[in-house]
Amino acid sequence: MPHDHSHSCPGCATGPEMAFASHDHAHCAKDVMERAETVAGEQGARLTPVRRRVLEILLEAHRAMGAYEVLERLAADGFGNQPPVAYRALDFLVEQGMAHRIQRLNAFAACMHPGEAHAPVFLICRSCNAVAETEALHVRATLERAADGMGFSIERSTVEAVGLCPRCRGGQA
Repeated sequence: MPHDHSHSCPGCATGPEMAFASHDHAHCAKDVMERAETVAGEQGARLTPVRRRVLEILLEAHRAMGAYEVLERLAADGFGNQPPVAYRALDFLVEQGMAHRIQRLNAFAACMHPGEAHAPVFLICRSCNAVAETEALHVRATLERAADGMGFSIERSTVEAVGLCPRCRGGQA
């Protein structure tokens, strides 16, 4: 069932606008991490210390991070400095639906709705790399109609829109 971005916790706002607005990010990240832990358990997957730390790193800010940036953080935390360490953890998180690969930036961002069926669209600030994950069911429906007309069945899609966030636009709405 697609997620409607409503949330029962008043202190946590995970709607797409929150990536570009001031909010209680620690609470936001904690809530997503708790949901990821639940999803991992339900899927019989294990959030090892390295995987957990990578997800925490991705959750520290609403922006995409490259694998080498994640690796630097892991090395600083004592997890080693070999690229496969970061890539394996990132691949696991993407496979489990806990992170998304942002092709435009060759980077990764934490999924703000782990374990929920959704059709994310990523709004990417070309200046600061802030990333907002939003739901756009009408975009997915349009893609599916176009694909159906050609006899094509979409299994997975990623839509990425590049522009400027409110802060980089100088605070203009």
